[in-house]
Amino acid sequence: MAALTVQGIRKRFGKVPALRGVDLQVADGEFCVLLGPSGCGKSTLLSIVAGLTAPDEGSILFDGRPVDHLSPRERDVAMVFQSYALYPHMTVAENMGFGLRMRRVPKSEIRRSVLDAARLLGIENLLDRKPRDLSGGQRQRVAMGRAIVRRPNLFLLDEPLSNLDARLRAGVRLELKRIHQQLRGTVVYVTHDQVEALTLGEQVVVMGEGRIHQADAPERIYSRPRSTFVARFIGSPEMNLYRGQIVHEKGKNRFEGPGFAVDIGRTQIPAGEAELGIRPEDIRMGGPEFSLTARVQLVSHLGAEKIVNAQIGNAPITFCVSKESRLQADDRVYLVMPPEGLHFFRNGLRVD
Repeated sequence: MAALTVQGIRKRFGKVPALRGVDLQVADGEFCVLLGPSGCGKSTLLSIVAGLTAPDEGSILFDGRPVDHLSPRERDVAMVFQSYALYPHMTVAENMGFGLRMRRVPKSEIRRSVLDAARLLGIENLLDRKPRDLSGGQRQRVAMGRAIVRRPNLFLLDEPLSNLDARLRAGVRLELKRIHQQLRGTVVYVTHDQVEALTLGEQVVVMGEGRIHQADAPERIYSRPRSTFVARFIGSPEMNLYRGQIVHEKGKNRFEGPGFAVDIGRTQIPAGEAELGIRPEDIRMGGPEFSLTARVQLVSHLGAEKIVNAQIGNAPITFCVSKESRLQADDRVYLVMPPEGLHFFRNGLRVD
């Protein structure tokens, strides 16, 4: 396998900038997930890495060697798409071995590689079937098997699970994780699904408007977002964000938001304008001795918990309660924002 380096990649389609100077490092054997909303440039970046699209500026390197002059075939990458792209007239075994056959690999080696990959994917009993006889999950496994048998420099996966239902998607995610742990191949995986990204990725790259906002371990993406874009995009429900002022007065520190104030504990952040963020799951309910009073507007039942939409001061707030909670619309509640759960941003960027 190969380490991947992306240096200063820029790409425009007409007057529309798709990528605005992207730099990225993916270690040999790492599972890297490109995460972002539609139109953020993640699929364009994957296509440039594969050699299917030429960048306007920048370079792609495998193991430190530029590959910009190489064709997709010469780069030796394997792509798995949202559409399975299987040949309908071929069996599963023929589909999986097609790439090796084009490289004139001996038939005995093709059979061995196909069988090894089929066993890894749990589809060895499907090798004689045609794609029309397979379920969506089975077809996706065949598409992944076709990539695995080649043992390429890079696996490039572009939203490969989007066509699967939620239950099947969760199962295939587990299979992908298990397969990667066994193969230790270098994977670049594109998705707009944050659950997929945080579950699969060893490095998660959050993209927006053609830029990388944060490339980090999943737990740091969640717990220490570097920008308000990442803070809003990661987490469901999304982080509560409020514009206001940090005030240091008489030895105490507080954040003054739209119609409410929060004790922010000890902090070295200078006074002045800022944005305060707190995740719904970090907010606690307290007693009337706490000054944060909210009025419940809507309670949504999600099975394991309930999501509450309320009004605090002049702003909306979302927080989580247990499934046993009896909160209803128009109830008055007292909320606690623990200082350790607070995030602060200035000009859209994190400050500590």
